[in-house]
Amino acid sequence: MAMRKKSCYLKHMDTFFAVSGEHIKRERNKARELRASPWWKEKLAGGLCYYCGQKFSPIELTMDHKTPLAQGGKSEKSNVVCACKKCNSEKKYFSPVDMILAGKDPYR
Repeated sequence: MAMRKKSCYLKHMDTFFAVSGEHIKRERNKARELRASPWWKEKLAGGLCYYCGQKFSPIELTMDHKTPLAQGGKSEKSNVVCACKKCNSEKKYFSPVDMILAGKDPYR
């Protein structure tokens, strides 16, 4: 019996994104590797949230994908930023552009 590929379907701004489960799993593994890198530790040491610009301790910051994995984003240095937990949870799976189009300011 052949296994069906899992896909993530996300209704987002009247558009459906189909992202394979393999893509998300692969990119989450890459994100784990990035979190262990000296580059990420240096970003955390800076202590600034990309979205609100406030200063936080490194433990209060999370890794956020500007283009979310659910929209086909990748775990690359150009796509990940430090975000405080509040901003990251409010952003959810939206990109900064999506937030602006929805009337929200991603850069309070």
